[in-house]
Amino acid sequence: MTMMTQLEAIRCGLSEEMRRDSSVFIIGEDVGLYGGVFGLTGPIWKEFGDDRVMDTPISELTIVGAGVGAAMLGLRPVVEIMFMDFITLAMDPIVNQAAKLRYMTGGKVKVPMVIRMLSGGGLSVSAQHSQSIEAWFAHIPGLKVVAPATAYDGKGLIKSAIRDDNTVIFIEHKLLYKTSDEVPDDDYTVPIGKADIKRVGKDISLITYSGMLPKALAAAHELSEEGIELEVIDLRTLRPLDSATIMESVRRTGKAIVLHEAPLSVGIGAEVSALIMEGAFDYLDAPVVRIAGKEVPSPYNDTLEAQIIPTVEQIVTAARKLRNGM
Repeated sequence: MTMMTQLEAIRCGLSEEMRRDSSVFIIGEDVGLYGGVFGLTGPIWKEFGDDRVMDTPISELTIVGAGVGAAMLGLRPVVEIMFMDFITLAMDPIVNQAAKLRYMTGGKVKVPMVIRMLSGGGLSVSAQHSQSIEAWFAHIPGLKVVAPATAYDGKGLIKSAIRDDNTVIFIEHKLLYKTSDEVPDDDYTVPIGKADIKRVGKDISLITYSGMLPKALAAAHELSEEGIELEVIDLRTLRPLDSATIMESVRRTGKAIVLHEAPLSVGIGAEVSALIMEGAFDYLDAPVVRIAGKEVPSPYNDTLEAQIIPTVEQIVTAARKLRNGM
């Protein structure tokens, strides 16, 4: 085991897969000589060179379109989009081509492509660089959507995503890049579609993912000192959702909080809440509680930005009210 940041772990997973499979390559803006917007791909470029770490023009539509074509011809492209916000420029090749071609050709054509992108706020980079629009992709049949929250999961899931024969949207939260945990030195994968219980608890199921996991765990620690035990579930995969793990937990605790950074309306939390109501209604002692980002574009000012992102205090307050039947 080696202590790694999430950035290092994802880089390690990418490098290992590129050594294992010569069909894997990286394509995107400034991924080569510049090394990537946060420096993730720089060491990979130094090892593999321009042939397998390819800089592109500033055109997300072109980058993703090239990735779709390469995947159809048998390669395994890893497409990097600097910020999730920019993916709006490439929705057609993702939604209308990558997600559908395997189905439309009866399995004769596969699109084994990974699209990596940075999500979330917290760095004061304003409304066009701070969005969390993962629910857009989770709505589309034919796509898989992954959002790791730890270094261990980051490495294991990037390897699984590259080996998958479907297009995988791989979401990396900016603020998680510097978080660290132990990562196995040996080859391993984390299964797509399987949630993970990061903390066992008996009182309330707290279901979350990506950048909200550290806040969920911090809230759980604070509440444990009051005798309230949260069970913290990290979804890890947003499509397909691991409904079995969610249901099993909620049926034991009888209470549920769903937490995400994206705005409340039509978010992942709405889908999880609906699943709970359909599959565990008779076990609930209270309505499902949703905690989410405010319904406004992300402000540039750091003080204002902090007001729209869920906090540990919000989670703690909601859990106390839920436990006390308020």
